[in-house]
Amino acid sequence: MARKRTLNQPIQSPMTILQPTDTFPVEFPKGAVLLVDKPLAWTSFDVVNKVRYLLSRRLGQKKFKIGHAGTLDPLATGLLVLCMGDYTKKIESLQADDKEYTGVITFGATTPSFDREKPVDATFPTDHLTDALLQETVRQFIGDIEQVPPMFSAVKVDGRRLYKNARTGEEMELASRRVRIETFEVGPLRPVPPGDTSVPTVISKKGADIYLYPDYAAGLQCDFRVVCGKGTYIRSLAFDFGAALGSGAYLGSLRRTRNGTFSVDGAWTVKEVEAWAMV
Repeated sequence: MARKRTLNQPIQSPMTILQPTDTFPVEFPKGAVLLVDKPLAWTSFDVVNKVRYLLSRRLGQKKFKIGHAGTLDPLATGLLVLCMGDYTKKIESLQADDKEYTGVITFGATTPSFDREKPVDATFPTDHLTDALLQETVRQFIGDIEQVPPMFSAVKVDGRRLYKNARTGEEMELASRRVRIETFEVGPLRPVPPGDTSVPTVISKKGADIYLYPDYAAGLQCDFRVVCGKGTYIRSLAFDFGAALGSGAYLGSLRRTRNGTFSVDGAWTVKEVEAWAMV
């Protein structure tokens, strides 16, 4: 039975948006959009590769054109817009759409990756933090701001992706970029909840292992919501927010909830795509 979908209206007519159904289309469209809720630890390429394999096998095609309209980090979950066939030409325009994210920022420490993929490398005081200070400081980050991409990122410098340079220990000087923050909302402060372990968890063994390190136990956290333009790094936003507060910060968790008019409420899980495409 098909589930209720919301916000997933065509960007321009006509546009084929594949919705979860009990049957595979008799005639597969020449161009289509498929929305996937990316799981934790999967890279965006993992999702693209999986869907390409499933549909290539089902359709009996050796080559199947597919790409995504905006990378999500391995530690992020949420909406990944896949364009297939003739609709791969729409990727650039979809990448330009605004995006919405929710998640958690942890204060009192920083990490080299600006999230929990790497261990804490510095700690800071948090006694001065108040909800009022957060609300006052967050205003600095609304509008057009300058932002330096995190070293562990998908940005290319001299033809190489920054995460590859960071993981080989190569030093690089990164230029700032101007990005647009339409909305940046933060909730009340709370202590970091007790963790189950003091050691990192290996959450993916595809290629190089991907780790999820425990949150900084002595820190504070808050929930957030961001609506931003193309090229914004939420990890950098969290890091810069912590620097402005004098407390340090990193991204505790991240979820993309919207890309333009597309909502994660209308996205498939990977398991649903797998079941749908089975012969």
